[in-house]
Amino acid sequence: MKTAYDLIIIGGGPIGIACGLEAKKNGLDYLILEKGPIVNSLFHYPTNMQFFSSSEKLEIDEIPFISKEAKPKRDEALEYYRRIVTSNKLNMHLFEKVKSVKKEANIFTIISSKNKYNSNHIVLATGFYDIPNLLNIPGENLDKVAHYYDNPHYYSGQKVAVVGASNSAIDAALECWRKGAEVTLVIRGDEVGQRVKYWVRPDIINRIEEGSIKAYYKSTLVRIEEHSITLQVEGKEISIENDFVLALTGYKPNFHFLEMLGVHISDDDKKLPQYDPESMETNVEGLYLAGVICGGMETHKWFIENSRVHAKLIVKDILSKQSV
Repeated sequence: MKTAYDLIIIGGGPIGIACGLEAKKNGLDYLILEKGPIVNSLFHYPTNMQFFSSSEKLEIDEIPFISKEAKPKRDEALEYYRRIVTSNKLNMHLFEKVKSVKKEANIFTIISSKNKYNSNHIVLATGFYDIPNLLNIPGENLDKVAHYYDNPHYYSGQKVAVVGASNSAIDAALECWRKGAEVTLVIRGDEVGQRVKYWVRPDIINRIEEGSIKAYYKSTLVRIEEHSITLQVEGKEISIENDFVLALTGYKPNFHFLEMLGVHISDDDKKLPQYDPESMETNVEGLYLAGVICGGMETHKWFIENSRVHAKLIVKDILSKQSV
């Protein structure tokens, strides 16, 4: 029976896969645990999503990513990362959710939905897509409300309110409108988000200006009912007919899980986890962070393209400790 792995990686997304590749190359006894399919978060992205990054910036371990267009789509990314996992025979357990992690005498004990493991080191590469930022308003629990968006066909011929001004919200608004939905955008600020993909932002602005999509700026959704929603727009309440609400207001890391492990979190709104940027090790010895989870609530700071390097930093630090 195995006593302990050198490294267990929690999360089988692109950065978790990168950590697995680096661990394998350097002879570490490793295991990747993923609660869903390979790159579970990407699998749950909208069907027609196109990445902001070009294909070469989504590459890991210098393995070429060839796509039809410069900026690949979701299905191409799923194929790319799946082939990396299968062709490299990475040690990954799928559909195995981690329930708890405890550390005793420098050994981590991981309890999953299927098994129990021990490891000398842990990498958290769990991303942020699992927990949506809730509106916390009456009616948010109605079946007509969704915090994730998949396919516009579902909303054809319906009155759809899209809450948010980021890439996910704008993509959903445009796709639903093009499939025949009557779309209303609810935007907290006074303009469409500046970080919206540069080839998409002019499109949504033109659709708003021509009246194809109705946009309420400086507005918040305050109440959801079966056949209507109520907005507060510059201090006044407005009620409009509505069939569906897409509350695409962003997502956040599992801070409870981090705190349960003893990782220090900053007290401000950013909720930044504590780690050494040279090694990616947290204040808990042997526990590392990789990928977007490093940014706390600043989920726009870390992407695949700028966190690929985390894998090398982590494995280098583990190897240096083993050589002492």
